[in-house]
Amino acid sequence: MRRKILSALLAFLGAMILSTAVHAKSSDKNEEAAQPIDTEVRSYDEQMIQAGEIAELNARSKSRRHCWRAVKDAMIAANVLEDRPSTKYAKQAAEELEAKYGFKKLDVGDPFEAPIGSVLVYGGRGAGHIEIRTADGFVSDFVSDHPSNRPLIGVYVRI
Repeated sequence: MRRKILSALLAFLGAMILSTAVHAKSSDKNEEAAQPIDTEVRSYDEQMIQAGEIAELNARSKSRRHCWRAVKDAMIAANVLEDRPSTKYAKQAAEELEAKYGFKKLDVGDPFEAPIGSVLVYGGRGAGHIEIRTADGFVSDFVSDHPSNRPLIGVYVRI
């Protein structure tokens, strides 16, 4: 039993080290491709940046239509939120993040200008979409180098 636990722990640590190394290399390559971000705001919240990294580790190559679930899970794992948001749809997240969790809407209309670690909420038909801005792009239940094409409701940061 101990051997299995130790083996699993070593595998996890190895994966984390490898992931960190790959992430560092890929962010160097993508630094030129990413739109410039105000460095004053860039690292406003280390826990939200960590939430984005957690979401990237759990993301799949294609959406499973569980973006809000993935963002919730990542924010809880990074200790950004103490309890799970109750809204069902991604486009409802904006109101709940502001009212219950102390997030503030920024005056940002272009997703590429959103600070790393911010939450982008989109409307449109159906449930909408939500994602976290990362150094390499955007992440929810999948990773993308471009933002959603849905109408942007807002860019939110924790205050």
